[in-house]
Amino acid sequence: MAIKEITPQEAFDVLTKESGSVYIDVRTVEEFVSGHPDGAVNIPVAFPDPGQGMAFNTEFAQVVEAHYPKDRKIIVGCQAGPRSDSAARVLQDTGYQDVSSVRGGFGGLRDPFGQVTAPGWASLGLPVSRENGEGVSYESLAAKKK
Repeated sequence: MAIKEITPQEAFDVLTKESGSVYIDVRTVEEFVSGHPDGAVNIPVAFPDPGQGMAFNTEFAQVVEAHYPKDRKIIVGCQAGPRSDSAARVLQDTGYQDVSSVRGGFGGLRDPFGQVTAPGWASLGLPVSRENGEGVSYESLAAKKK
C-alpha cells in the first residue's frame, strides 16, 4: 500500500481540526529538541550509529503502540521526508490504518542543487516548539511502552 504524503500545511490543518490526531516527529532527540512542530511528540525511527550512519530503532513500533490505538490518525514527520516515509511504512505494516507522511518534513526537501522542492514546517512559519517534557520526549514515551 502506498504511503499517503501530505504537506506541512495540510498536517497543521488536520492537527487543528481533528482532535485526537497526533504528529509523531521521528527525528533524533537532538533534532527534536532544537525545534519541532508545536504539539508533536518525539519517537525516533532511527538513532545515530557512529561509523554506520543511522541504526533503526527496534522499539519504534512498540513505543507508538503503547500510546496510540491503531485507528488513531497518525502524521509522521522528519527533517525532509525520507525517514517519515520509512516510519509510516513500519506503522502501516504494524496495522495502523490512517498514517500520513509529511513531504518536506520540518526543514524542507531539497534537490541535489540545494533548491527547495518541498518547503518544510519551519519555513512556512507554522507554530514551532522546543518543549521536550513528560509525554512529549522520547525518554518519557519509551519508559511507558508495553
